[in-house]
Amino acid sequence: MNQTARAGMAEALRLTKAGRLSEATATLQEALGGAGTGPAGFGTAFTEAADPPATERLGDAFAERADPTFAERFGSAFTDRIDTAFAERFGNAFTEKLGNAFTDRIGTAFSPNRPAATVDPGETRHLRYTAAAGSRTYDLYVPTGYSGDSAAAVPLVVMLHGGSQNGADFAAGTRMNEMAEQHTFLVAYPEQSTAANHGRYWNWFRPEDQRPQTGEPSIIAGITRQVMADHAVDPARVYVAGLSAGGAMAAVMAATHPDLYRAVGVHSGLAYGCAHDVPSAFAAMQSGGSTARSGDVPVIVFHGDRDGTVAPVNADRLIAARTGRDARDSAGPVITAGTENGRRYTRRTYFDGRGAVIAEQWIVHGAGHAWFGGDPAGSYADPQGPSASRELIRFFLEIAPDRMTSPEAKALH
Repeated sequence: MNQTARAGMAEALRLTKAGRLSEATATLQEALGGAGTGPAGFGTAFTEAADPPATERLGDAFAERADPTFAERFGSAFTDRIDTAFAERFGNAFTEKLGNAFTDRIGTAFSPNRPAATVDPGETRHLRYTAAAGSRTYDLYVPTGYSGDSAAAVPLVVMLHGGSQNGADFAAGTRMNEMAEQHTFLVAYPEQSTAANHGRYWNWFRPEDQRPQTGEPSIIAGITRQVMADHAVDPARVYVAGLSAGGAMAAVMAATHPDLYRAVGVHSGLAYGCAHDVPSAFAAMQSGGSTARSGDVPVIVFHGDRDGTVAPVNADRLIAARTGRDARDSAGPVITAGTENGRRYTRRTYFDGRGAVIAEQWIVHGAGHAWFGGDPAGSYADPQGPSASRELIRFFLEIAPDRMTSPEAKALH
């Protein structure tokens, strides 16, 4: 969060405590207007500005606001906690005066008109992984076509959510479970804890969380290996993808565990090693930071050219980190363009010296910081544009060991 936004939020709190509610509302609206609204923007701005007593009263219920089932899980207890926390801290008049400005900034996660998520026919298992580096919960979606027979081992896709999201919300917004039903693969949704990051952001920017044997990379890899050990998973077809902070962490996973993941997908994210602390992370979100070659794992990148939270330059840095050349070098990729579901896109495909695909970039024109072709039942999901989930799975299955010849890949053409 920039200094202007931080100062504005602090001033709004001061004015509220002094009873100057109209001024507080105007100040807060102005502060939020410069703080960014996506998973990597608004959530951090709010949680950093709110003082500890208020956030402690709200607890995990507030952090899990994006869960499409939160109304069923928390019911009136959730709203009672919100009412009590804000009434005690700021007075009831504060929320009344703030009105739509607050809910507009939070997004559709709080909206009573948000559509219900589709009920998937397979089974979602709620699991936990614990190791020396820490413990995390994760959801595992098992499609109806999964037999458990080792002779019919299936792919595994590990999906890393964005800030303020959780596994259920991310599954709803991406419709990845629908893809799993169509093509029979397992989907794991590791969940960041509020103890590790109050806004549920993966800590992709910290040095200790950019190494294979420590921190969050070791936990996510441990979850991956646990699923592989407990289920009939083809070890040559294990993939990782993510959105925003989760996209940045997916890039970390590909760089730190190239022998574990066959390909990586980064949606609205950042390249590995572009930041080393919070200030450099915010700088990289706008400038792309300084990156080097990130290894040989094939990558597919999605980004909106109107993304105000993570600048589109980061999509080019991701390609450069994988290919070693400028993403806009017209002599390098094969370029195609089109329009799908109301949005234009430009697709660039990069090949190695043998003609194998090593990278693919989708720039969706007029799109912001949200999963393209997503389901509005989930947060940060844009129903317009090409389906990022469909293209992600197509890319992954084409990168199978028998490149471009697997039955799953052929079924997508």
